[in-house]
Amino acid sequence: MTDLLQLAMRSLPHGPEFRFVDRLLSLTPGKEGVGEYRVRGDEYYLRGHLPGEPILPGVLLVEAGAQVAGMVAQEDPANPSLPRLKLTALRGVKIFGSARPGETLTIEATITGRLGLMVQAKVSATIAGVKVMTAELTLSGTAAAGLAEGNSVS
Repeated sequence: MTDLLQLAMRSLPHGPEFRFVDRLLSLTPGKEGVGEYRVRGDEYYLRGHLPGEPILPGVLLVEAGAQVAGMVAQEDPANPSLPRLKLTALRGVKIFGSARPGETLTIEATITGRLGLMVQAKVSATIAGVKVMTAELTLSGTAAAGLAEGNSVS
């Protein structure tokens, strides 16, 4: 399982500077996964959000959820991976709190549907068991090389 977790982390299209998942704790390919992100305190964006009282921006909590959902979706054995998978829609986003330097987020993602090049997921983030974010989101990709134009990937 460790190899699968490492492979899933490599499926993120983001560079290391924009990854909000340090490691995956669990992964059921194509179904669900749990990741972690520790707010170090030296992230460049914390200097301005909020000076003297840095917190992880709520939109980055959602991004962390999207990244875990993307890894879960990309490892689905029943469906080919989707190149350039990215966050394209948000619903029901609720931000109840945020993370401060030294705190660790636990990010959960469950795939709720997949149609063609779109993946739907429910995501949440907690800190020490306290929920700080929930959302429903849609990720969209592009057709993989070799798939005929107009054919769906489902």
